[in-house]
Amino acid sequence: MPDIQLPHNHGQNIEEKLRDMPTADKFQVVADVFKQLGDGSRIRIFWILCHFEECVINISSLVDMSSPAVSHHLRQLKSGGLIVSRREGKEVYYKAADTPQAQLLHHMIEELVEITCPSER
Repeated sequence: MPDIQLPHNHGQNIEEKLRDMPTADKFQVVADVFKQLGDGSRIRIFWILCHFEECVINISSLVDMSSPAVSHHLRQLKSGGLIVSRREGKEVYYKAADTPQAQLLHHMIEELVEITCPSER
């Protein structure tokens, strides 16, 4: 944060304490991730992909949605860097990205929904 003088001094020394506050674009990255997770179906798909690598057809069956609808959600998650894909022949498989952000969101979802990883059952 550049050196600024606040119009009112309330004795909190905010300018000094927030000198290293990230820029607005850093906070926008967080907002964009949360925007992607603003859809319950997308969160559910992301949670599944945190535990299993799957193709669109199987994901569609698991969440009882059409393949085009699932593909739309997968594009959103992939553009946000939360999932990755790999091609094997004609089939494309998706899984959660191995990033701190994806892992944090995975754990946050499980805490908020009070569920356990399938691998821990």
